Amino acid sequence: MHAGTDATGKPASILFAGGGSGGHISPGLAIAEAVRELDGNATCCFAPSEREIDRSMLQQADEDFEPMPAKPLLRSVRGIAACWRGYRDTKIAAATLFESRRIDRVVALGGFVSAPVVAAATAAGLPVLLLNLDRVPGRANRMVARRSNTVLSAVETIRHGTAWPAVGLPIRRAARADGSPETTRVGFGLDPNRDTLLITGASQGARTINELVPRIAERLSGAMASWQVLHLCGDEQLVETLQSRWDNSGVDARVRSFVHEMGDAWASASLCISRAGANSVAEAWAAAVPTVFLPYPHHRDNHQLHNAQPMVEAGGAVVIEDRRDPESTRHLLEPVLEQLLGSEDDRMRMHRCLVRESPGNAAQKVAQAVLELA
Repeated sequence: MHAGTDATGKPASILFAGGGSGGHISPGLAIAEAVRELDGNATCCFAPSEREIDRSMLQQADEDFEPMPAKPLLRSVRGIAACWRGYRDTKIAAATLFESRRIDRVVALGGFVSAPVVAAATAAGLPVLLLNLDRVPGRANRMVARRSNTVLSAVETIRHGTAWPAVGLPIRRAARADGSPETTRVGFGLDPNRDTLLITGASQGARTINELVPRIAERLSGAMASWQVLHLCGDEQLVETLQSRWDNSGVDARVRSFVHEMGDAWASASLCISRAGANSVAEAWAAAVPTVFLPYPHHRDNHQLHNAQPMVEAGGAVVIEDRRDPESTRHLLEPVLEQLLGSEDDRMRMHRCLVRESPGNAAQKVAQAVLELA
């Protein structure tokens, strides 16, 4: 019997549950790509959230998907009620989807969508694989893990007594830095031969990064003189305003809201400033791009700080605390950025550390585990 078939010889029919950010969708796309490479008869479908970023990424990848009405938990009476209704309605929608698409296994990618879909899968007797993405597993993943047949983690987990096997993070083809810097820079309208600072807050953007880095770059006009910028701001409505700010600063920059072919952005980059979501860390490391991380400061467990730590320990990244007060954060970030912009030796040392310690791409390893689910 083929690993991707059941006892009757029927090809695997896999549902990927998760969404709300590109960080949940991207590893699912990577696993789906690898599943098809291992078993061309397997079929894949996605159950994302109703958010625009999920729809956009899945349509761009030409994936089959059915949005779920799940909602994140907001700490208000109205927010709790909306979350409960979304959970209930998602369980019903998922059960209908299992039947209509003849789903025989579920991959949980984490977040508020995965929990009700996995609850429905348990009720239907379907096997579940959870891929945890963060070093500090969130509440939803800890709950889903108890209902999963197999639990894997992209990174070594800490806290909450979890000891799930760490396999690395699956990286989709579109996020791999396969092109040359010269070619990819031209694709963004940049000079092929100038060092490029990539600025990204991931798929949803980051207010601190969007507001602070252009101001710092203007103050560091001397250090920035030989540089150009690719700024991915996460919000189409901010593009014109930020482009104007960069134009007024005298720094050559291209502002985009989002890039589906993220691998081209990584290939273009000589240095990066980023949030520290699991995907951002994994993609920066795979591309060996020296990175300054400003972890999102509002998570109770500070999981982005912990996500970045292995890359810092490898010698390829620096973490700057986002203190929520822009001026305090600027005082921390500005000297670090000035040093890295001005020192090719420091950047090359960080690059070599990342190449030497690279965890690689786990897509095929996770895909094989999915096909072996029973």
